[in-house]
Amino acid sequence: PAMPEYVHPEVLVSTEWVAEHLTDPTVRIVESDEDRALYVQGHIAGAVEIDWQTDLQDSIQRDYIDRAAFEKLCAERGISNDTTVVFYGDKNNWWACYAFWVFKLYGHDKCRIMNGGRKRWDLDGRPWSTERVSYAPASYTAKEQDASIRALRDDVLKHVKAGRPLLDVRSPEEYRGERTHMPDYPNEGAVRGGHIPGALNVPWPMNCNEDGTFKAVRDLEKLYLKELKMKRRSPTIAYCRIGERSSLTWFVLTYLLGFANVRNYDGSWLEWGNAVRVPIAKGAEPGGVESPARAAAAATGDLDQPTHG
Repeated sequence: PAMPEYVHPEVLVSTEWVAEHLTDPTVRIVESDEDRALYVQGHIAGAVEIDWQTDLQDSIQRDYIDRAAFEKLCAERGISNDTTVVFYGDKNNWWACYAFWVFKLYGHDKCRIMNGGRKRWDLDGRPWSTERVSYAPASYTAKEQDASIRALRDDVLKHVKAGRPLLDVRSPEEYRGERTHMPDYPNEGAVRGGHIPGALNVPWPMNCNEDGTFKAVRDLEKLYLKELKMKRRSPTIAYCRIGERSSLTWFVLTYLLGFANVRNYDGSWLEWGNAVRVPIAKGAEPGGVESPARAAAAATGDLDQPTHG
């Protein structure tokens, strides 16, 4: 039997497709990595770099660059409103999904992910380039931020109170509160460990194959629809530590499985774990708030102790 297709297969392109469109003037390939040294060591010929920290983050307040800065970023890289932007990177495309999400935040229409990222390109034996890349500036007009794909802390508090689906995509150690950062990374950021009450732990690597590509639809459906009993129409929020791993889960749910209402909480644990008067759960269970009265008390900070799972 033919394998069922992703709900929006058009958002994924293969390394072969990218290799065939290297000189296509309507396509801009964007590399976005965690490890900034990689792009300099070798990138796909013609690909521009967008760095999540220096390019997408506001240097003064903890937020994304504003609309004007986003327009400038695109214009400088030769991206216009009708350019097809193809993102790829290291770490199974975490940061590529994060950049994709920010582009969607500002309403860019034609966004794609190169399935498998740097790893798959390498496995396919395709060449890396070290040539400097620059394009003639384009003109770009961004839309206002799309609030439907982004959750802020107050949105999450309401979501928790309503008992709606919440996905914590961090490692089990972070979820249980044993550590406040990823394994093998410096311990920084949050004062307290744990998870948002009611959140299910679905570590982001469960979405990916060994070669960096996304898992087949049937595997993803088995995980989210059968095992976790999630509904495609339920409002869902995903979070991690700073919103990058959860943007990959947001991408999978929204585009590959066709969930109707998924938001990325980019404040994530770095905000929640440091915020005053927000409830925290520790341990391997979701925890969560047992009664509406308790939920209201937790949300307004009237509980002496956070709810323990």
